[in-house]
Amino acid sequence: MQVDVHVIGGGLAGSEAAWQLAERGLKVTLVEMKPALLSPAHQAPFLCELVCSNSLRSDEKSTPAGLLKAELRRAGSLVIACADLHRVPAGDALAVDRVGFSREVTARIAMHPNIRILRRVVDELPQGPVIVATGPLTGGALAEEVRAALGGDRLYFYDAIAPIVDAETIDWNHAFRQSRWDSRKVDEGVGLPAGDYVNCPLSRDQYHAFVREIRAGRKISPHGFEEPKYFEGCLPIEVMADRGEDVLAFGPMRPIGLINPKTGSRPFAVVQLRPENRYFTAYNMVGFQTRLAYPEQKRVFRLVPALREAEFLRYGSIHRNSYIDSPRLLGPELELLSRPNVRFAGQITGVEGYIESCAMGLLAAVFLAARQRGTRATAPPATTALGGLYRHVRAPRQPEERFSPTNINFGLLPPADATVRKKDRRAWMTARAERDLVPWLEEVGVRPCVGVPKTERAERAALS
Repeated sequence: MQVDVHVIGGGLAGSEAAWQLAERGLKVTLVEMKPALLSPAHQAPFLCELVCSNSLRSDEKSTPAGLLKAELRRAGSLVIACADLHRVPAGDALAVDRVGFSREVTARIAMHPNIRILRRVVDELPQGPVIVATGPLTGGALAEEVRAALGGDRLYFYDAIAPIVDAETIDWNHAFRQSRWDSRKVDEGVGLPAGDYVNCPLSRDQYHAFVREIRAGRKISPHGFEEPKYFEGCLPIEVMADRGEDVLAFGPMRPIGLINPKTGSRPFAVVQLRPENRYFTAYNMVGFQTRLAYPEQKRVFRLVPALREAEFLRYGSIHRNSYIDSPRLLGPELELLSRPNVRFAGQITGVEGYIESCAMGLLAAVFLAARQRGTRATAPPATTALGGLYRHVRAPRQPEERFSPTNINFGLLPPADATVRKKDRRAWMTARAERDLVPWLEEVGVRPCVGVPKTERAERAALS
């Protein structure tokens, strides 16, 4: 197949970029190192593997994450379309069956007539147009070449993964189903899920004993020559516990909006579990990213009454994420200023999160597709979530100001008019974003994401 563009990396950003380019008629080679080589965070050979949580966060348009997903849907995102197909209950959040989701993306890309999947390790950047979407775990010879192209820059922060619990080992005598803020949806013993989350309550004494053991537990430390820098939106629980006795109770273990039907009162603290798959056989410990050693995780987390006999299908872990100084190194089309044929997409550009990575993959593809047609695409409006992310990685900084990764947030968008009442500002900003996105979508030629049906042939082709 004639190749117009190489996309390196089959994660969320790379898969989205490949799809968007192919939908615009370009011939794409998507290079993915799995299964020849797995990073410390990857386990499966599929594209778009979710290595941390299975949640893409809130789906409410009044929230930053919800607004970004709504924009991605309208922009014809493959990733969001497949996530919608494999949704599992998670309250207002969009959480997915991670295996079904990854298989869906893999099958659709494998069957696209304009995409060829090449499974091998890349040690050097191909000639011609290329999108580097190798993610935050970029390593090996390619990392060295990228670092050389960047002028020796090396930025990173540490990220952590939460454990997954076997549903059959949860003690339901000490747990209850309920979605936060909706005390009417309690489990009345009819055998049906009454809420999307499983809540494992703790008393005051149980909570403080739990925090003491988290602090005392043996941790996996970063390399001695590296400063442990964490992303504030995804802190390990032991880092939060070290910041204060009650930090966890006001963070991932906050009980606000929950009523234990067994006592009729609010617990002092809770460990919340979110479904990992549509069969409800596995649950993710929400907000429990950790660098505790594996034996310590089993010992400490079993102090929670509902998890006293818990078996862990996956323990939490820690890994280093790399990102580049995008405002200084990238041009207006996310191209490397020193090598304009090379574009970057995904977390490596300095965004944090699944949907943010997907968004940067989509934008890189839009810019490159226009350039291949001999035209130039404008950036999405600053008033949109897509535009806010774009400007985060492009906005100039003062010399002393350090560039740091971020999730989508309303602080990245221009504020609401001063005449808008405080309680109405989010709704006003959401409506403004939806209005301003329309002409940009028309300009970049959005096509609905339809894809191909799942078939055994598609799955075989995807893994060949």
